[in-house]
Amino acid sequence: MQLTKEQEAKFKKLGISSVSELSLITPHSYEDYRLHSSISQNPQVIDATVESVYRATNSIQITFYVHNLGYKIQGVLFRPKPYMLHQFQVGQRDYYFGKIECKVGQCTMAMPRKVSQIGEIRPKYKSPLRGDVMHRLVGELLNKENLLAEGVSLKYVEALLSIHFNIADISQTKEFSSMQIEALKYTELYVYMKILSAKRRYFSSLVSKKASYKAWSRKLPFALTKEQITAIEDIQNDFAKDVAAKRMVVGDVGSGKTMVILAAAFMMMPYKSILMAPTTILANQLYEEALKFLPHIKIALVTNKSKKVDLSGYDFIIGTHALLYRDLPDAALVMVDEQHRFGTLQRNLLEKLVTQGEKKPHYIQFSATPIPRTLAMIESAHIDVSLITSTPFKKDIDSRVIHKKDFTNLLQHIRDEIEKNNQILIVYPLVKESESIGYQSIDEARIYWEKNFNGVYVTHGKDKDKEDVLLDFRENGKILIATTVVEVGISLPRLSSVVIVAAERLGLSTLHQLRGRVSRTGLKGYCYLYTNQDKSQRLDEFVKTSSGFEIANLDLKYRKSGDLLRGINQSGGQFKWIDFASDSHIVQEVKKDLLLV
Repeated sequence: MQLTKEQEAKFKKLGISSVSELSLITPHSYEDYRLHSSISQNPQVIDATVESVYRATNSIQITFYVHNLGYKIQGVLFRPKPYMLHQFQVGQRDYYFGKIECKVGQCTMAMPRKVSQIGEIRPKYKSPLRGDVMHRLVGELLNKENLLAEGVSLKYVEALLSIHFNIADISQTKEFSSMQIEALKYTELYVYMKILSAKRRYFSSLVSKKASYKAWSRKLPFALTKEQITAIEDIQNDFAKDVAAKRMVVGDVGSGKTMVILAAAFMMMPYKSILMAPTTILANQLYEEALKFLPHIKIALVTNKSKKVDLSGYDFIIGTHALLYRDLPDAALVMVDEQHRFGTLQRNLLEKLVTQGEKKPHYIQFSATPIPRTLAMIESAHIDVSLITSTPFKKDIDSRVIHKKDFTNLLQHIRDEIEKNNQILIVYPLVKESESIGYQSIDEARIYWEKNFNGVYVTHGKDKDKEDVLLDFRENGKILIATTVVEVGISLPRLSSVVIVAAERLGLSTLHQLRGRVSRTGLKGYCYLYTNQDKSQRLDEFVKTSSGFEIANLDLKYRKSGDLLRGINQSGGQFKWIDFASDSHIVQEVKKDLLLV
């Protein structure tokens, strides 16, 4: 289907590029242009002859004889524009549209306007286009032939069209039928996933190899979980293809993503692998784990503090963004941990550094921010996704919502935990004092903690020495006062308790990440959510579940789906109809229709 230049300009104004998207601009209301023999509660059409016209200072009074009702009514135009006067000529019979109201036997139509087409129920749209222009565009382009040509399933075409055309009864327009809603959900997903799949580019891989991880996993001092194995085997299958892999591995906090990273590096041998992590602490932790579980591989650590050495003799290079400024050897596999902490440019630059002509390395990104399974299925239109929803061992963490009255008990708990040589994390919403939020900042709160406790450490996002502070705290500290800077990554083996002040101000996924800092080594853990709110259903539901993937679904319940999407592909706000919790069957259907299965 070829659009005219005029139609293209209208599509641009509407922010759409297809007829399928046009079908998703649903009417906000409907107007009944059929003739009725009685007065309706809604605006209606009358067949009327103008009997008299009287001009007052700020209005025009018109007397109509209404043929379809059989009696006279008054028409009133307030602050009339000059063009309105020509619509009402004495003795002329025409169709007029407006809302009729009757008081004490006198019926009046406010702001009547002349209409030429009658006999149908017509949709009204809220759009940047003028009403009649939008109506004409829908009439010209929205049809069965055009929707089928764009690949929309025949099963839904009629239901989509019935929203815009041939409405038989105004009562049907109060709410859409279940079939119409299903059609809108399908089309919304179809449009989005079609655009996503068109963005995916396929490149030849630098290396294609049949790999195995079993010789490595057999020597591990523990068994891998079923989902770790599934993710590793997904990567194993990727390596066997001559197309460069593009995969995202999403694991819950503490799900053992590190072992998947190490398995990938092992399977890629004898070819080289590169791993980029967002912080020096995280890069160090990954390096230490790699030395421990990949003893026969030459491993290098690259940070801002490490000396520049020739990296060509190493098999596995682990580093921070400092990698972007080093001469990197040819690598067949590039991995990025906590990928959302890097900008798209940084991720792409790392990939480009080891790309040779048209051939690319296999690319795997890892994230500890769980996403709903349905969303993972949608994302698979442009990147392969592996989910690790289980953890190697079940953490024993008690979560509670607390208030001001619980402070004495909280202090006693903190003293008891310090007595056991455990550590406490207290997260504040702000560094500096602010009157607008009603909670203490770090600057205000630290005075109390430093006066009453020893071994208090303080850090925040803008603290240049935060990594050194965290490392020193890990060895020597008792209480860490911080902002959400500790949300991801650092391992604090003795951390047993986290207190989150102003918990209602944070997203549920952030709360889950902070809770994930405690009980990393099987310690009994505690998570306290401090709030000034008397009641918070969101926090009450959070403390009842420990699964990051269930929390991601809760997040969807309390936030717009677009907010969540924005964190993954910067494209938020698309979804008006789809419900991630219950519409996975529609995602499967769209994937099948787009041949993505």
